Amino acid sequence: MKLKTWAMAAALAATPISAMADSYNVTVAAGHPPVFRWIKMISEVYIPSVTEQLEAAGHSITFSEQYGGSLAKVGEELEAVEAGLAEIGTCQALFDPAKLAVQNVTYYTPFTSPDLRKVSAVIDDMHANLPAMTEAYAENGVTYIGAPIVIDDYLIMTNFPVNSLADLEGRKIAAPGAAINWLSGTGAVGVSGNLTTYYNELKTGVYDGVVVFASAALPGKLYEVAPYITKMGLGAQYAGSLCANADWYAGLPDDVKEAMGNAAEATQAWYENQLEAAAAAFLVKMGEAGATVQDAPDGMREAWAAGMDNAAREWAAGLDAKGKPASEVLSAYMNAMRAAGATPLRDWDSE
Repeated sequence: MKLKTWAMAAALAATPISAMADSYNVTVAAGHPPVFRWIKMISEVYIPSVTEQLEAAGHSITFSEQYGGSLAKVGEELEAVEAGLAEIGTCQALFDPAKLAVQNVTYYTPFTSPDLRKVSAVIDDMHANLPAMTEAYAENGVTYIGAPIVIDDYLIMTNFPVNSLADLEGRKIAAPGAAINWLSGTGAVGVSGNLTTYYNELKTGVYDGVVVFASAALPGKLYEVAPYITKMGLGAQYAGSLCANADWYAGLPDDVKEAMGNAAEATQAWYENQLEAAAAAFLVKMGEAGATVQDAPDGMREAWAAGMDNAAREWAAGLDAKGKPASEVLSAYMNAMRAAGATPLRDWDSE
Protein backbone atom coordinates (compact mmCIF):
# COMPACT_ATOMS: atom_id res chain seq x y z
CA MET A 1 0.00 0.00 0.00
CA LYS A 2 2.84 2.35 0.87
CA LEU A 3 4.50 1.60 -2.45
CA LYS A 4 1.24 2.33 -4.27
CA THR A 5 0.80 5.58 -2.36
CA TRP A 6 4.35 6.65 -3.16
CA ALA A 7 3.84 5.70 -6.80
CA MET A 8 0.69 7.81 -7.01
CA ALA A 9 2.42 10.75 -5.33
CA ALA A 10 5.33 10.48 -7.73
CA ALA A 11 2.98 10.37 -10.69
CA LEU A 12 1.17 13.49 -9.50
CA ALA A 13 4.45 15.29 -8.91
CA ALA A 14 5.52 14.46 -12.44
CA THR A 15 2.24 15.72 -13.92
CA PRO A 16 2.58 19.22 -15.43
CA ILE A 17 0.50 21.80 -13.62
CA SER A 18 -1.12 22.74 -16.92
CA ALA A 19 -2.51 19.23 -17.24
CA MET A 20 -4.28 19.34 -13.87
CA ALA A 21 -7.89 20.49 -13.73
CA ASP A 22 -8.43 23.68 -11.75
CA SER A 23 -11.25 26.12 -11.06
CA TYR A 24 -10.82 29.86 -11.46
CA ASN A 25 -12.87 32.84 -10.31
CA VAL A 26 -12.06 35.99 -12.24
CA THR A 27 -13.37 39.52 -11.76
CA VAL A 28 -13.25 41.81 -14.80
CA ALA A 29 -13.47 45.59 -14.24
CA ALA A 30 -14.23 48.46 -16.61
CA GLY A 31 -15.29 52.01 -15.97
CA HIS A 32 -17.39 52.34 -19.12
CA PRO A 33 -20.85 50.75 -19.35
CA PRO A 34 -21.66 47.77 -21.63
CA VAL A 35 -23.19 50.03 -24.29
CA PHE A 36 -19.68 50.60 -25.65
CA ARG A 37 -18.10 48.05 -27.98
CA TRP A 38 -14.85 47.67 -26.03
CA ILE A 39 -16.96 46.40 -23.13
CA LYS A 40 -19.20 44.25 -25.31
CA MET A 41 -16.13 42.52 -26.71
CA ILE A 42 -15.32 41.20 -23.24
CA SER A 43 -18.75 39.71 -22.65
CA GLU A 44 -19.43 38.53 -26.19
CA VAL A 45 -16.02 37.23 -27.25
CA TYR A 46 -13.27 37.23 -24.65
CA ILE A 47 -15.08 35.51 -21.81
CA PRO A 48 -16.78 32.85 -23.99
CA SER A 49 -13.48 32.12 -25.75
CA VAL A 50 -11.51 31.70 -22.52
CA THR A 51 -14.31 29.62 -21.01
CA GLU A 52 -14.55 27.29 -24.00
CA GLN A 53 -10.81 26.68 -24.14
CA LEU A 54 -10.47 26.02 -20.42
CA GLU A 55 -13.46 23.70 -20.29
CA ALA A 56 -11.98 21.73 -23.19
CA ALA A 57 -8.80 21.38 -21.11
CA GLY A 58 -10.78 20.17 -18.12
CA HIS A 59 -10.70 23.41 -16.17
CA SER A 60 -13.64 25.51 -15.04
CA ILE A 61 -13.83 29.28 -14.80
CA THR A 62 -16.39 31.79 -13.54
CA PHE A 63 -16.30 35.47 -14.45
CA SER A 64 -17.76 38.33 -12.43
CA GLU A 65 -18.26 41.29 -14.78
CA GLN A 66 -18.06 44.66 -13.08
CA TYR A 67 -18.71 47.42 -15.61
CA GLY A 68 -19.98 50.98 -15.64
CA GLY A 69 -17.97 52.09 -12.62
CA SER A 70 -19.39 49.46 -10.27
CA LEU A 71 -15.87 48.54 -9.17
CA ALA A 72 -13.64 51.11 -10.87
CA LYS A 73 -14.45 54.38 -12.61
CA VAL A 74 -13.02 55.37 -15.98
CA GLY A 75 -9.26 55.75 -15.50
CA GLU A 76 -9.22 53.72 -12.28
CA GLU A 77 -9.18 50.28 -13.88
CA LEU A 78 -5.40 49.80 -13.77
CA GLU A 79 -5.32 50.63 -10.06
CA ALA A 80 -8.14 48.16 -9.36
CA VAL A 81 -6.27 45.42 -11.20
CA GLU A 82 -2.95 46.32 -9.58
CA ALA A 83 -4.55 46.17 -6.12
CA GLY A 84 -6.11 42.79 -6.86
CA LEU A 85 -9.70 44.05 -6.67
CA ALA A 86 -10.04 42.61 -10.17
CA GLU A 87 -7.92 40.01 -11.93
CA ILE A 88 -8.52 41.56 -15.37
CA GLY A 89 -9.47 45.06 -16.46
CA THR A 90 -9.50 47.54 -19.30
CA CYS A 91 -6.28 49.43 -18.60
CA GLN A 92 -7.17 52.77 -20.15
CA ALA A 93 -3.99 54.59 -21.12
CA LEU A 94 -5.99 57.55 -22.37
CA PHE A 95 -7.46 58.17 -18.93
CA ASP A 96 -4.45 57.06 -16.90
CA PRO A 97 -1.60 58.95 -18.61
CA ALA A 98 0.54 59.22 -15.49
CA LYS A 99 0.95 55.46 -15.25
CA LEU A 100 0.64 54.43 -18.90
CA ALA A 101 2.39 57.42 -20.40
CA VAL A 102 4.04 56.05 -23.55
CA GLN A 103 0.88 54.12 -24.46
CA ASN A 104 -0.67 57.48 -25.33
CA VAL A 105 1.60 57.91 -28.34
CA THR A 106 -1.24 57.86 -30.88
CA TYR A 107 -3.06 60.67 -29.11
CA TYR A 108 0.00 62.89 -29.58
CA THR A 109 0.18 62.08 -33.30
CA PRO A 110 -3.16 63.08 -34.87
CA PHE A 111 -3.76 63.13 -38.61
CA THR A 112 -1.58 60.01 -38.97
CA SER A 113 -4.11 57.48 -40.26
CA PRO A 114 -7.87 56.86 -40.16
CA ASP A 115 -7.23 53.11 -40.59
CA LEU A 116 -8.10 51.48 -37.27
CA ARG A 117 -6.70 48.10 -38.39
CA LYS A 118 -3.28 49.61 -39.06
CA VAL A 119 -3.21 51.32 -35.68
CA SER A 120 -4.35 48.16 -33.90
CA ALA A 121 -1.78 45.92 -35.60
CA VAL A 122 1.11 48.34 -35.05
CA ILE A 123 0.31 48.94 -31.37
CA ASP A 124 -0.15 45.24 -30.63
CA ASP A 125 3.13 44.43 -32.37
CA MET A 126 4.92 47.15 -30.41
CA HIS A 127 3.64 45.66 -27.16
CA ALA A 128 4.97 42.28 -28.25
CA ASN A 129 8.38 43.40 -29.52
CA LEU A 130 9.31 46.74 -27.95
CA PRO A 131 10.25 46.52 -24.24
CA ALA A 132 9.68 50.26 -23.90
CA MET A 133 5.97 49.61 -24.39
CA THR A 134 5.63 47.09 -21.58
CA GLU A 135 7.86 48.67 -18.92
CA ALA A 136 4.96 50.74 -17.60
CA TYR A 137 2.79 47.67 -17.03
CA ALA A 138 5.48 45.93 -15.00
CA GLU A 139 6.08 49.08 -12.95
CA ASN A 140 2.40 49.14 -12.04
CA GLY A 141 1.89 45.49 -11.22
CA VAL A 142 -0.08 44.48 -14.30
CA THR A 143 0.51 42.39 -17.40
CA TYR A 144 -0.55 43.26 -20.95
CA ILE A 145 -2.96 40.64 -22.30
CA GLY A 146 -3.96 42.21 -25.62
CA ALA A 147 -7.21 43.00 -27.42
CA PRO A 148 -6.25 46.64 -28.15
CA ILE A 149 -9.06 49.10 -27.63
CA VAL A 150 -8.69 51.04 -30.85
CA ILE A 151 -10.97 53.94 -31.61
CA ASP A 152 -12.31 54.70 -35.08
CA ASP A 153 -11.40 57.90 -36.89
CA TYR A 154 -12.06 60.97 -34.75
CA LEU A 155 -14.37 63.72 -35.99
CA ILE A 156 -15.99 66.76 -34.43
CA MET A 157 -19.65 67.16 -33.50
CA THR A 158 -20.95 70.64 -32.81
CA ASN A 159 -24.17 72.52 -32.16
CA PHE A 160 -23.23 75.01 -34.89
CA PRO A 161 -22.24 74.63 -38.57
CA VAL A 162 -18.54 74.26 -39.37
CA ASN A 163 -17.54 75.56 -42.79
CA SER A 164 -14.01 76.68 -42.01
CA LEU A 165 -11.42 76.64 -39.25
CA ALA A 166 -12.52 80.17 -38.36
CA ASP A 167 -15.89 78.80 -37.22
CA LEU A 168 -14.18 77.17 -34.24
CA GLU A 169 -12.82 80.49 -32.97
CA GLY A 170 -13.81 81.00 -29.33
CA ARG A 171 -15.99 77.90 -29.24
CA LYS A 172 -15.73 75.54 -26.27
CA ILE A 173 -14.87 72.11 -27.60
CA ALA A 174 -14.44 69.09 -25.32
CA ALA A 175 -11.85 66.39 -25.96
CA PRO A 176 -10.63 63.36 -24.02
CA GLY A 177 -7.23 63.14 -22.36
CA ALA A 178 -4.30 64.12 -24.55
CA ALA A 179 -6.63 64.83 -27.48
CA ILE A 180 -7.21 68.26 -26.00
CA ASN A 181 -3.84 69.17 -27.56
CA TRP A 182 -5.38 68.75 -31.00
CA LEU A 183 -7.29 71.98 -30.52
CA SER A 184 -4.12 74.10 -30.33
CA GLY A 185 -4.00 76.60 -33.15
CA THR A 186 -7.68 76.26 -34.02
CA GLY A 187 -8.90 79.18 -31.92
CA ALA A 188 -11.23 76.87 -30.03
CA VAL A 189 -11.22 76.68 -26.24
CA GLY A 190 -10.32 73.12 -25.25
CA VAL A 191 -12.26 71.56 -22.38
CA SER A 192 -11.43 68.18 -20.86
CA GLY A 193 -14.28 65.65 -21.11
CA ASN A 194 -15.21 62.06 -21.83
CA LEU A 195 -18.07 60.03 -23.25
CA THR A 196 -19.82 59.54 -19.92
CA THR A 197 -20.49 63.30 -19.61
CA TYR A 198 -20.64 64.55 -23.20
CA TYR A 199 -24.41 64.41 -23.72
CA ASN A 200 -25.49 66.28 -20.60
CA GLU A 201 -22.78 68.90 -20.86
CA LEU A 202 -23.60 69.61 -24.49
CA LYS A 203 -27.27 69.81 -23.59
CA THR A 204 -26.65 72.25 -20.76
CA GLY A 205 -24.24 74.42 -22.76
CA VAL A 206 -21.05 73.60 -20.87
CA TYR A 207 -19.46 73.35 -24.30
CA ASP A 208 -20.40 73.79 -27.95
CA GLY A 209 -18.93 70.66 -29.45
CA VAL A 210 -16.90 67.54 -28.87
CA VAL A 211 -14.03 65.65 -30.44
CA VAL A 212 -15.48 62.16 -30.71
CA PHE A 213 -15.87 59.12 -32.99
CA ALA A 214 -18.88 57.75 -34.82
CA SER A 215 -19.08 54.35 -33.13
CA ALA A 216 -19.70 55.99 -29.75
CA ALA A 217 -21.60 59.05 -30.96
CA LEU A 218 -24.67 57.09 -32.08
CA PRO A 219 -25.21 54.98 -28.94
CA GLY A 220 -24.47 58.08 -26.88
CA LYS A 221 -27.15 59.98 -28.89
CA LEU A 222 -24.78 62.92 -29.28
CA TYR A 223 -26.40 63.83 -32.60
CA GLU A 224 -29.42 65.05 -30.60
CA VAL A 225 -27.40 67.81 -28.92
CA ALA A 226 -24.59 68.28 -31.47
CA PRO A 227 -26.21 67.67 -34.87
CA TYR A 228 -23.39 69.04 -37.05
CA ILE A 229 -20.90 66.25 -37.78
CA THR A 230 -17.66 67.11 -39.57
CA LYS A 231 -15.41 64.24 -40.63
CA MET A 232 -11.98 65.71 -39.92
CA GLY A 233 -9.81 62.64 -40.35
CA LEU A 234 -8.10 63.30 -37.01
CA GLY A 235 -7.15 59.65 -37.00
CA ALA A 236 -7.85 56.28 -35.44
CA GLN A 237 -6.38 56.00 -31.95
CA TYR A 238 -5.28 53.50 -29.31
CA ALA A 239 -6.93 53.99 -25.92
CA GLY A 240 -6.08 50.90 -23.88
CA SER A 241 -6.07 47.11 -23.65
CA LEU A 242 -7.01 44.22 -21.44
CA CYS A 243 -4.50 43.73 -18.66
CA ALA A 244 -4.20 41.34 -15.73
CA ASN A 245 -2.89 41.51 -12.20
CA ALA A 246 0.78 40.59 -12.63
CA ASP A 247 1.13 38.31 -9.59
CA TRP A 248 -2.11 36.48 -10.36
CA TYR A 249 -1.20 36.07 -14.01
CA ALA A 250 2.31 34.84 -13.22
CA GLY A 251 0.83 32.07 -11.09
CA LEU A 252 -1.40 30.71 -13.84
CA PRO A 253 -0.57 27.44 -15.63
CA ASP A 254 0.75 27.78 -19.17
CA ASP A 255 -2.41 26.43 -20.78
CA VAL A 256 -4.52 29.05 -19.02
CA LYS A 257 -2.18 31.82 -20.16
CA GLU A 258 -2.32 30.42 -23.68
CA ALA A 259 -6.12 30.39 -23.59
CA MET A 260 -6.16 34.04 -22.50
CA GLY A 261 -3.76 34.99 -25.28
CA ASN A 262 -5.77 33.11 -27.90
CA ALA A 263 -8.95 34.76 -26.65
CA ALA A 264 -7.32 38.19 -26.90
CA GLU A 265 -6.47 37.56 -30.56
CA ALA A 266 -10.01 36.43 -31.31
CA THR A 267 -11.38 39.45 -29.46
CA GLN A 268 -9.13 41.83 -31.40
CA ALA A 269 -10.32 40.42 -34.74
CA TRP A 270 -14.00 40.58 -33.70
CA TYR A 271 -13.61 44.10 -32.36
CA GLU A 272 -11.94 45.43 -35.50
CA ASN A 273 -14.60 43.90 -37.77
CA GLN A 274 -17.45 45.19 -35.63
CA LEU A 275 -15.93 48.63 -35.21
CA GLU A 276 -15.17 49.16 -38.88
CA ALA A 277 -18.69 48.22 -39.89
CA ALA A 278 -20.28 50.26 -37.13
CA ALA A 279 -18.33 53.44 -37.83
CA ALA A 280 -19.63 53.62 -41.40
CA ALA A 281 -23.16 52.52 -40.55
CA PHE A 282 -23.52 54.84 -37.59
CA LEU A 283 -22.68 57.91 -39.63
CA VAL A 284 -25.49 56.97 -42.01
CA LYS A 285 -27.90 56.39 -39.12
CA MET A 286 -27.10 59.74 -37.52
CA GLY A 287 -27.74 61.41 -40.86
CA GLU A 288 -31.06 59.62 -41.12
CA ALA A 289 -31.89 60.82 -37.60
CA GLY A 290 -31.48 64.44 -38.72
CA ALA A 291 -27.80 65.19 -38.24
CA THR A 292 -25.82 67.05 -40.90
CA VAL A 293 -22.85 64.89 -41.89
CA GLN A 294 -20.10 66.38 -44.04
CA ASP A 295 -16.45 65.92 -44.93
CA ALA A 296 -14.10 68.63 -43.75
CA PRO A 297 -14.19 71.59 -46.14
CA ASP A 298 -11.28 71.84 -48.59
CA GLY A 299 -8.04 72.77 -46.91
CA MET A 300 -9.42 72.65 -43.37
CA ARG A 301 -7.60 69.46 -42.36
CA GLU A 302 -4.29 70.72 -43.71
CA ALA A 303 -4.75 74.13 -42.03
CA TRP A 304 -5.67 72.47 -38.75
CA ALA A 305 -2.64 70.16 -38.82
CA ALA A 306 -0.25 72.91 -39.88
CA GLY A 307 -1.38 75.23 -37.10
CA MET A 308 -1.01 72.73 -34.28
CA ASP A 309 1.82 72.76 -31.79
CA ASN A 310 4.06 69.71 -32.06
CA ALA A 311 2.87 68.40 -28.73
CA ALA A 312 4.36 65.00 -29.59
CA ARG A 313 7.96 66.23 -29.39
CA GLU A 314 7.26 68.16 -26.17
CA TRP A 315 5.51 65.13 -24.68
CA ALA A 316 8.35 62.80 -25.64
CA ALA A 317 11.09 65.12 -24.39
CA GLY A 318 9.30 65.62 -21.07
CA LEU A 319 8.92 61.88 -20.50
CA ASP A 320 12.49 61.17 -21.63
CA ALA A 321 13.69 63.51 -18.91
CA LYS A 322 11.79 61.38 -16.38
CA GLY A 323 13.39 58.18 -17.63
CA LYS A 324 10.43 57.12 -19.77
CA PRO A 325 11.43 56.03 -23.32
CA ALA A 326 8.84 58.18 -25.09
CA SER A 327 11.06 59.33 -27.98
CA GLU A 328 11.86 55.71 -28.77
CA VAL A 329 8.17 54.84 -28.76
CA LEU A 330 7.26 57.90 -30.85
CA SER A 331 9.81 57.06 -33.54
CA ALA A 332 8.89 53.38 -33.53
CA TYR A 333 5.19 54.17 -33.91
CA MET A 334 5.56 56.72 -36.70
CA ASN A 335 8.05 54.53 -38.60
CA ALA A 336 5.78 51.51 -38.28
CA MET A 337 2.73 53.44 -39.46
CA ARG A 338 4.57 54.84 -42.47
CA ALA A 339 5.87 51.35 -43.28
CA ALA A 340 2.28 50.10 -43.08
CA GLY A 341 1.25 52.61 -45.75
CA ALA A 342 0.00 55.55 -43.68
CA THR A 343 0.60 59.07 -44.96
CA PRO A 344 0.63 61.41 -41.93
CA LEU A 345 -0.15 65.08 -42.54
CA ARG A 346 2.85 65.82 -40.29
CA ASP A 347 5.89 63.79 -39.34
CA TRP A 348 5.60 64.41 -35.62
CA ASP A 349 8.75 62.45 -34.81
CA SER A 350 11.16 64.23 -37.13
CA GLU A 351 10.08 67.87 -37.25
